[in-house]
Amino acid sequence: MTRKLEFAQELIDFIDNSPSAFHVVENVKKELIKNGFVELEASENWKIEKSGKYFVTKNGSALIAFVVGKGDIESEGFKLIGAHTDSPTFKIKPNPEMVEENAFLRLNTEVYGGPILNTWLDRPLSLAGRVTLKGEDIFNPKSYLIDMDKPLMVIPNLAIHMNRKVNEGIKLNTQNETLPLVSMINKEFEKDDFLIGEIAKELDVNVEDILDFDLFLYEYEKGKIVGLNNEFISCGKLDDLAMVHAGIKGLLDSKVNNKTNVMVLFDNEEVGSTTKQGAASPMLRTILERICLSLGKNREDFYRSLSNSFLISSDMAHGVHPNYKQKQDPTSRPVINGGPAIKLSANQAYTTDSISSAIYESICKMAEVPFQKFVNRSDERGGSTIGPISSTQLDIPSVDIGNPILSMHSVRELGGVDDHYYVYKSFVQYYNY
Repeated sequence: MTRKLEFAQELIDFIDNSPSAFHVVENVKKELIKNGFVELEASENWKIEKSGKYFVTKNGSALIAFVVGKGDIESEGFKLIGAHTDSPTFKIKPNPEMVEENAFLRLNTEVYGGPILNTWLDRPLSLAGRVTLKGEDIFNPKSYLIDMDKPLMVIPNLAIHMNRKVNEGIKLNTQNETLPLVSMINKEFEKDDFLIGEIAKELDVNVEDILDFDLFLYEYEKGKIVGLNNEFISCGKLDDLAMVHAGIKGLLDSKVNNKTNVMVLFDNEEVGSTTKQGAASPMLRTILERICLSLGKNREDFYRSLSNSFLISSDMAHGVHPNYKQKQDPTSRPVINGGPAIKLSANQAYTTDSISSAIYESICKMAEVPFQKFVNRSDERGGSTIGPISSTQLDIPSVDIGNPILSMHSVRELGGVDDHYYVYKSFVQYYNY
């Protein structure tokens, strides 16, 4: 197996072990600690040193890891890479049990982000997230991660015989038609507080100690390497766990230099980033300032450090779809395994300008990595990402990049084996320069 294939399989394993944003951060924490990083608590006084390796978390679903540079931070600044931990899915509502026909048990859900709804139908689904329990202090309840880790439910489609026009397109009602079926009900079935009971059994705790939960659906089947020549990655959550994986690995595999290297994992990008752990929050700015203060610098030095900093906003990009070629821009047409795509937008949906683009292009050339350009068709409205949102908090140069994929926001996306290794190499080069 080649190193590219090994690295792609590592990504699939990482995603399989990260069924929620909380699990993403927990797995990244374990990897960082294994590699000598020290966890800092936001509520404590920080004592950090040059060349030290540290990380801090927020809400259990966002994380900032950094390696302090050897140089003076006010003159060297920060080299940052940003990604996000969340993906489109369904979130379980409170009191979710719904009994139908006195025979079926469904769970009440609401849509999180912008999933392609019909891709979630007829697939084995499971449940994962965070459960909150009573603590000694009401302001500090206990939190536990949970992963049911079994094919617990399914959202069944309607037979074509009852919907003859289904192949002409159908609009799914997200309150009625996308609720997962969990079980059949019989006389012995305890349908009341079913989910809380299952959580209690899974965590081996008392039902009355469970106060609340943040639980999400995920596809149970593991991702795969596919294609005649093993060139594709077919897997859920490539957007944006591929960038999380490549960025963290890039940070771990790079050397300490004069600038301070930072990897930031935001949460809630798929729903607008306007949370305390999102890119629109002061979370990153606060951590960067605290790094400066902990090194004995003042606020003036902090602002000087920002003027010498750079951010790579890394999210996935849209590759040319062979079945929908007309959807791509006529001249900028990134393809899978053609290298990371630099994303540009005249209306600033991406932060890239000619200077930041030139910087990332130079990084790719030094790393011997191919690169491409992505812009939307002029008559199509595209999405945005953490880059421009972060710019509302930090006025530093930034470039938006991402690997081209197909089926973005499907329950199962399609990316390139080569591309994942390419973007990792560019990150190592960036951190090492």
